[in-house]
Amino acid sequence: ISKTEVTNAQYAAFLNAVAAADPDALFNGNMASDDGGITRRGSAGSYSYDVLAGRGDKPVNHVSFYDSLRFANWLQNGRPKGAQGNDTTEDGAYTITLAGMADNSIQRNAGAAFFLPSADEWYKAAYYDAVSASFLDYPAGSDMPTVCAAPSATPNTANCASAAGGLTDVGSYTGSGSPSGTFDQGGNVYEWNEAVMYGSLRGLRGGSKRSDPSFLAASYRYAAIPEDEYSTVGFRIASIPEPSTSLLLLTGLLGLACRRRRDV
Repeated sequence: ISKTEVTNAQYAAFLNAVAAADPDALFNGNMASDDGGITRRGSAGSYSYDVLAGRGDKPVNHVSFYDSLRFANWLQNGRPKGAQGNDTTEDGAYTITLAGMADNSIQRNAGAAFFLPSADEWYKAAYYDAVSASFLDYPAGSDMPTVCAAPSATPNTANCASAAGGLTDVGSYTGSGSPSGTFDQGGNVYEWNEAVMYGSLRGLRGGSKRSDPSFLAASYRYAAIPEDEYSTVGFRIASIPEPSTSLLLLTGLLGLACRRRRDV
């Protein structure tokens, strides 16, 4: 699983590769707002995208569940450049169809190498401590509630309860990694996962910059309409197998928390 959430810089690279026309609305105009990080220039067919100064390492937000699947498909297909279609964003790790979106039935394809974590994969990366062979209550390697604070090397802290005043650069809480080596699985932005909840919703985990610490706990689950795009929601990507030359792409683009599948 990636060590950090997908950033504005990484998502802008994706947009510049596949969203010259952007028929699937991978770009949300709110990304250019104060809490976003990406602007768009040009007209349909020749759009280009820039990262706002100082916001490249902050997590991308205003992304839907389907935006995250299309990003995973782009990775699966080798980061191609071209129009949105089966060879770029609409097939690969996931086959995205109007019917599948309408009935919320899209699932990971067999053999996918890059994908959105399942609820269980996300949960184990955040809370499982292999040394004690037990699950912790909070994602920064502790059973004690996470402390909401500004970024630092202080253990068991996170960007929550508006303590940092906005989104922070991914990985800024250097003393608060999970036992798996991930950062920000508590706070900053909620993260989409593959779970289907209540029939029409998809899973979210981890709380956001605004959340009370209790929302970061292992016991807390949340969900949203998969088409919705919020300032408090982003995502991270996972991959199998490890280690492999097939992971060089994801390692270079996102960074990986290096545990084998059985530990994640």
